[in-house]
Amino acid sequence: MREPTTAGAAAAIPERPDPALAARVDPVLDRFVDGGLIVGAVTLIARDGALVYRRALGLADRENGRPMTVDTPMRLASVTKPFVSVAALALAERGTLDLDAPVNRWLPAFRPRLADGSDAVITVRHLLTHTSGLGYGFFQGPGGAYHTAGVSDGIDRPGIDLDENLRRLASVPLMFQPGSAWLYSLATDVLGRVLEQAAGQRLSDVVRQSVTDPLGLSHSGFIAESTDELAVPYADTPDGPVRMSDPHSLPFGDGAIRFAPSRAGDRAAYPSGGAGMVGTAPEALGLLETLRAGGGAVLSTESVAALTTNHVGDMAHQGIGAGWGFGLGVAVLVDPVAAATPQTAGTWRWGGVYGHNWFVDPAAGLTVVTMTNTAVSGMNGPIREAVRDAVYAAAP
Repeated sequence: MREPTTAGAAAAIPERPDPALAARVDPVLDRFVDGGLIVGAVTLIARDGALVYRRALGLADRENGRPMTVDTPMRLASVTKPFVSVAALALAERGTLDLDAPVNRWLPAFRPRLADGSDAVITVRHLLTHTSGLGYGFFQGPGGAYHTAGVSDGIDRPGIDLDENLRRLASVPLMFQPGSAWLYSLATDVLGRVLEQAAGQRLSDVVRQSVTDPLGLSHSGFIAESTDELAVPYADTPDGPVRMSDPHSLPFGDGAIRFAPSRAGDRAAYPSGGAGMVGTAPEALGLLETLRAGGGAVLSTESVAALTTNHVGDMAHQGIGAGWGFGLGVAVLVDPVAAATPQTAGTWRWGGVYGHNWFVDPAAGLTVVTMTNTAVSGMNGPIREAVRDAVYAAAP
């Protein structure tokens, strides 16, 4: 337990170090960082509203010897999505947004069609649950429809604004009838533009006023004040992590993820609701702990329950894994046995492609955040399950 945490909701969490937990988790983190698989990492664990574990290790900048600290800011990638999903639910509570209304109420030009040319109705709820029929370009090969249309996944620097990206996105046929299947997608980028139109503000202001300001999360936003302070991003290779170029293409499945680390400091870049924020591990923990405890200053308990309830049946199994469903922006554990996890049913989780993963197990009172600067192994590599298993092995 070393550096002080950031302000606001994160600082409000009392600290009660658990030596037994540290004895389990420390060797796991040491193995991945000392073994060269992860360059730098921050892990925070809260139990029953208290911070029981806090550690930073490794390097934020390997080439210049800058150490990772608990408060080192990072590119959040899809850790952005909970902030934007919460902002959407906050607007819905105020009557500014209707989750069951068609998206073209606010975006009249956004009318993607099905492959047969027929019309399709995408609702805000479809966007939140990733059942809209949209996809991500990084799931497709070089000749994929999104690449052909020049669609940005929100973490590169495409040189276009969000409206143009949505125009290109709408030019590609939907993958399926909205509501009939689940596919992780650019839906949260579309949602971000919906929020802008509904609220009459830029997405950065919507998130600030609805989420980060009420929680005092002053280091979480869409533009880094200084990119020099951010953790340097690294990319997996068979020979170990390499410092990302700018741009950088990282093979992923049948396609590739196109990164542009400099986007984090580009004030001309549109705010990507799915991947565009920067922030710190303590502030991510602060948001998640607020939700675990019932919503605090940002959401009602009813909205938190809606956020963290499975809305897609078993449609997400193919994309997330057996036993998992999806709520209004987060994966939700339905069957721990099928998922082969010690987590309790009702656990919710997600991560970020720059190298982050997190989960909240409300029944166990647990919130666990691990943020790294190593893509993509910090997100879905073996460190995720290794830390998870160490946490449950140390359960009192």
